[in-house]
Amino acid sequence: MNDTQMPGPILVPVDFSAPSEAALLCALDLGRCLKRVVLVLHVIHDPGSMPGYYSRALKKKQLARIEDGAAEMLDEFLKRLAKAHGALFKRKQLESMLVSGLPSSRILEVADKVGASMIVVGSKGLTGWKHLLIGSVAEQVVHLAQVPVTVVKSHLKQE
Repeated sequence: MNDTQMPGPILVPVDFSAPSEAALLCALDLGRCLKRVVLVLHVIHDPGSMPGYYSRALKKKQLARIEDGAAEMLDEFLKRLAKAHGALFKRKQLESMLVSGLPSSRILEVADKVGASMIVVGSKGLTGWKHLLIGSVAEQVVHLAQVPVTVVKSHLKQE
């Protein structure tokens, strides 16, 4: 890297779960230490295991787009964490992005597009049959990413 290039952002894919919350908090701490922008990414998809996932954010708006629900959920997620962990969120180097598609492939595409210096991803830590049947976005990202990946397991309870 030459002197004119800024290091790429730390990419943090989130799905609003406790593991993604833990990953974001870890990435914010890393970003502060490394003086890097933290880019929070949510990949919009309607998971087959949870149809209507985004409709809970839309409340009574029945004719809203799925993107609007995802944007509202991301905003609420970041506001809730900022309120709970204000010291980490006082930095100006936090950006967010929404994209649509399959999570693992879109995470890798965005990492490449923005020149991410690393990816910090949360893991639910599924094992056994659930892992084989559902697969793991974190595992796919670890195996296919061209940049370092940090996997964060959460000690927080899932809501």
